[in-house]
Amino acid sequence: MKRLFNFSAGPSMLPLEVLETAAGEMTDYKGSGMSVMEMSHRSKEFEEIITEAEHLLRELMNIPDNYKVLFLQGGGSTQFSMIPLNLFRNSKKADFIITGSWTKKAASEAKRYGTVNVLASSESDVFSYIPKVGKEHYSPDADYFYITTNNTIYGTRYVDLPDTGNVPLIGDMSSNILSQVYDVSKFGLIFAGAQKNIGPSGVTIVIIRDDLIGHAADMTPTMLDYKIHAEKGSLYNTPPTYNIYIAKLTFEWVKKQGGVSGLEKINKEKAALLYDYIDNSKLFKNPVAAEDRSLMNVTFVTGSDELDKKFLAEAEKQGMVNLNGHRTVGGMRASIYNAMPKEGVEKLVEFMKKFEMDNR
Repeated sequence: MKRLFNFSAGPSMLPLEVLETAAGEMTDYKGSGMSVMEMSHRSKEFEEIITEAEHLLRELMNIPDNYKVLFLQGGGSTQFSMIPLNLFRNSKKADFIITGSWTKKAASEAKRYGTVNVLASSESDVFSYIPKVGKEHYSPDADYFYITTNNTIYGTRYVDLPDTGNVPLIGDMSSNILSQVYDVSKFGLIFAGAQKNIGPSGVTIVIIRDDLIGHAADMTPTMLDYKIHAEKGSLYNTPPTYNIYIAKLTFEWVKKQGGVSGLEKINKEKAALLYDYIDNSKLFKNPVAAEDRSLMNVTFVTGSDELDKKFLAEAEKQGMVNLNGHRTVGGMRASIYNAMPKEGVEKLVEFMKKFEMDNR
């Protein structure tokens, strides 16, 4: 069997154990005589799958009892609308720190329903750092405070979360959920598209505090009201059943790795391997402020478009694919999510060393 090291930013590689389990149960799930893909979402078998998926995620992230876990559709981008439609209830005002393209898009969507206060932005420096904003600049009457915890395109992350007090902190955790330990109680709402650290694209996880549910604007479509999904246990309509099943298998795998804390240790080791080499390289450079570097998405460049293209072509021949940077910034990007084994990062570093020697 040929398996590549897939450094894609998403959809990304899944744990081999998860894929093999799914393959073994593809046509007959636990003696049911059918695939999960063929199964009614109202069936006893699927009810057990979604219940166990929620139970495992609650355990892995230590989610308090006063939070609902929802399995939704529409990708993370749909949350850009759902959040203001459901959370703009008093001042209809939200604070944003713009740290990348996705935060910009979320702010743009929120402006359709209320007032967006941009407290800071790193756009003028190609989003190469996380702006530091003093609490005196926060809006005490804001309905929410919005951040992206990890910026997939630019390779930055929040090391220290803003202390927003009584204002609900919203975290787009699409590209680093389950990669490091977070105190969920510091957030009012967390959301994450599955296709980085959870499973295939098609399901979005939302973790929302109970008091933020039930206040949707009158114009809110039924499918965009958190209350509807919370009351129906994510089964108001047919959910992405197979994707939830794969998410459950991934949660089981995370638990076997020592949970989120176990994976955080491994992720720090993987990232350190790559950053340490880049920092000592005369060819490759990482453009991100050292204190804000992502554990999941490592960006780097040679300074030459021609050399970048040569690097990507030769890496692919060596079984390392999807190392190209986002189309808006170019260069290279190694997405080293939970499922990327340390062996893959070691192989990448060895290749980079050889490439540097051959292209001095």
